[in-house]
Amino acid sequence: MRKKILLAVWFSFLFGAILVLFWQNEYKYSLPTPVPKNYHDVAIGTHINLGKQFATKNKPVFIHFFNPDCPCSRFNVPHVSTLIKKYGDKINFNIVVVNKVKNFTTEEIQNKFDSKVPVFFDSAIADKCGVFSTPQAILIDASQNLYYRGNYNKTRYCTDANTNYAQMAIDSLLNQNNKPSFDALALKAYGCSLPKCTK
Repeated sequence: MRKKILLAVWFSFLFGAILVLFWQNEYKYSLPTPVPKNYHDVAIGTHINLGKQFATKNKPVFIHFFNPDCPCSRFNVPHVSTLIKKYGDKINFNIVVVNKVKNFTTEEIQNKFDSKVPVFFDSAIADKCGVFSTPQAILIDASQNLYYRGNYNKTRYCTDANTNYAQMAIDSLLNQNNKPSFDALALKAYGCSLPKCTK
């Protein structure tokens, strides 16, 4: 009898541990990021003055909001690196690191993406663009109007070619097509919340 009780306790503990691990590593990242209190939405089409640091040279500007401590941010590094390599001659790519806990160098971030794109450590840029989670993609047209703000893909590892939302927005802007129609998974923020980058 005692053996059965110990086994039941052991299996209950094991099941509980699996549930906690699943929540910490998977399920909570599939939930939308809560919209912060006093959030000020920046509508698509809004003119965004990012200053001279984001020189457009008559090119669109792509900003990747990144937190090295956010699992969702880490998962899509290869995908963002691919976008930089594919479109880097047509679009000015930038990375904005938003992390209140640790300091990172420009070189550390550039090495993660295997690219020498400009890196900024200014959380005010997120406010200007209406970003409150990482990772997020921002695409601004050559006239400095917000063209797209949203997610990269439906899957955490950006493996679903049919939901490459950020890439679809880039292609649409470069080809001057009508903007693609995006679903809630593209436009609703998922990932780690700002400013403390927690879920």
